[in-house]
Amino acid sequence: MKILLGVGGGIAAYKAAELARLLMQREDRVRVVMTRAAEKFVQPLTFAALTGHKVLTDLFAIEDAIEHIAVAQENEVLVVAPATADLLAKFAHGLADDFLSTLYLAFTGPVVIAPAMNVNMWRHPATQANLAVLRARGQTIVEPESGYLACGMTGPGRLAEPETIARAVAEQGRLKQDLEGETVLITAGPTQEPLDPVRYISNRSSGKMGYALAEAAAARGARVVLVSGPVHLAPPRGVEVAWVRTAVEMREKVMEHLPAASIVIKAAAVADFHLSKVPPQKVKKTAARVSLELDPTPDILAELGRRKGDYLLIGFAAETENVQQEARRKLETKNCDMVVGNYVGGSETGFESDLNEVVLVLSTGETIPLERATKREIAGRIFDEALLLRLKLHAAHGR
Repeated sequence: MKILLGVGGGIAAYKAAELARLLMQREDRVRVVMTRAAEKFVQPLTFAALTGHKVLTDLFAIEDAIEHIAVAQENEVLVVAPATADLLAKFAHGLADDFLSTLYLAFTGPVVIAPAMNVNMWRHPATQANLAVLRARGQTIVEPESGYLACGMTGPGRLAEPETIARAVAEQGRLKQDLEGETVLITAGPTQEPLDPVRYISNRSSGKMGYALAEAAAARGARVVLVSGPVHLAPPRGVEVAWVRTAVEMREKVMEHLPAASIVIKAAAVADFHLSKVPPQKVKKTAARVSLELDPTPDILAELGRRKGDYLLIGFAAETENVQQEARRKLETKNCDMVVGNYVGGSETGFESDLNEVVLVLSTGETIPLERATKREIAGRIFDEALLLRLKLHAAHGR
């Protein structure tokens, strides 16, 4: 592969030299782009000696006025390590005041970003918001590790090991187009069931898992229809989004798009109950107790299981205990091909987290636990196993 390695200005810049060496060992061609701050930590000569190519630094000290465009067009993957908080902000908001940030805007291939910074900077809402924007664009974020930082603090913010970043880069070169020709229908997020014009019943679902699945499917060549409840996420690039609010609306949109779907994934956390008769005006607070009579919402997954045609049906079971058993029960009662048992009782995984820890329960009787990973990585594994499962099911039915 032809790889661009962007190096930001932080103490972790020295690890970028090891990353460049690892990429060269894989017989990749590496071209390094450094920010002015990065040059304070590592000399450009170091990278030039490792890669055999001139290091790009100053946007205004180049022979060709559009060299950043040419460099962007002739390379396949851009990896930025370390990516400082400043670089994340520039990338997220389209600011371009040096070679690396300008190159980023001109680059159209896959981007791998490995952040490194102080723990408080990493946790700051501005940094997390910028990361959310970049993830929504389909860019791979190699999460920093936790540990002792150069500033003397302990926590997340340490640059991931060069081997980890190199694997993420290599994965971009192996991006599969094995979903080309498929239409993947995905539901995501919560639903909101009105109690009156200003109140509603809902849940803590962030929609991150469903959006990660949509992003992964699009990257592998599928046409993706994402039926989304109310979330604070930007739609993944290249994905059709149908916005809904209630369970009834979600059912209508799912059934509308179902005839074209070859894979259906119900990742949404649909509310189980709704108020059948919603008052037209806000219910006033009184000292008296208020009782609500709730009716079940449509069981979309069960209906999809009953209608079961040629599409592969995948459900989710968000549980705080007995995850595998509940996932197996749901698989059997809803007539699914796969149920993803999702443990949501921990503090580091679940609804609002970017990490997940799941177990895949298959209709073939297999159970596949997946190690804790980012939701984007989990999404990739789900599609890997789903396509393999479909081959097994077709073979079993002689198709």
